Amino acid sequence: MKTINKVKVVVVGGAGFIGSQVTDALVARFSAQGGPASGWEVHVIDNLSGGKKESVNPKATFHNADIRELESIKPIIKGATFVFHLAALPRVQYSIEHPAETHEVNVTGTVNVLIASKEGGVKRVIYSASSSAYGDQKTLPLVETMTPAPKSPYGLQKYLGEEYARVWSEVYGLPTVSLRYFNVYGPGLNPDGAYALAIGKFLKQRKEGKPLTIWGDGTQTRDSTHVRDVVRANLLAMESTKVGKGEVINIGTGRNFSVNQLAKLIGGDVVHEPARLEPHDTLADNSLAKKLLGWKPEITLEEGIKELKKAFNIG
Repeated sequence: MKTINKVKVVVVGGAGFIGSQVTDALVARFSAQGGPASGWEVHVIDNLSGGKKESVNPKATFHNADIRELESIKPIIKGATFVFHLAALPRVQYSIEHPAETHEVNVTGTVNVLIASKEGGVKRVIYSASSSAYGDQKTLPLVETMTPAPKSPYGLQKYLGEEYARVWSEVYGLPTVSLRYFNVYGPGLNPDGAYALAIGKFLKQRKEGKPLTIWGDGTQTRDSTHVRDVVRANLLAMESTKVGKGEVINIGTGRNFSVNQLAKLIGGDVVHEPARLEPHDTLADNSLAKKLLGWKPEITLEEGIKELKKAFNIG
């Protein structure tokens, strides 16, 4: 990438699992190009509801602000070249139990980010979407041309965010691109809480010598994408000359594993609990990501799990 002078980048949700690592990658990028003297600025917006202040890169400017409050984020976003929108209240089960709260953050908050970006003269918004928009489809792999059929408030809310981004491109001329993440895991994941992803929960349970809890029969499959591959996709979406018109792009590996297989990779005894309301299978068709972003996954699940087991000191 050529050096771009006077570039302000805002990472919304930059204290979270993925957002903090996007921030780190941006700081590394601008540091390699001469640091602050090159005119780069990286700003983080986060209300710390899910993220942690200590996760924010010290070379980024942190703003404790809530995307539900439009006026508080407008001055931060104003004049930005790129905005990465990763802030959300994630997890399917939480959205089922708290549909109004999650709507306010995931939909109204997204509209606020788009309004602030349009009014602030932003050149491109990179929106973090979710494969949960697909719901259950009749065929695999999941391809972007399929009609979304979300099965939860969260899936619907993230899909609405994509549609708002597309409309802001078409109606207001704000360049946007939506990246549909499949299950994201890797260093920095949060293994705690009732809504943690299976990989994080399994690692924590194995570390504590407890059996791994599988919801349902464990035959449900997931396409799990390493966080470093997701971060790389975000930076490519910032740089690509082929996006900016509201495109929706899958970011997944194109391989899926059953929950039973995940448990076997991590090791230990298992126990089964009643099935949750969630899509049974996910598997990404990532050909559009290769075409528009030049992206393909580089880290296999086996490699990623091995790295995490080492980090958790699990044999």
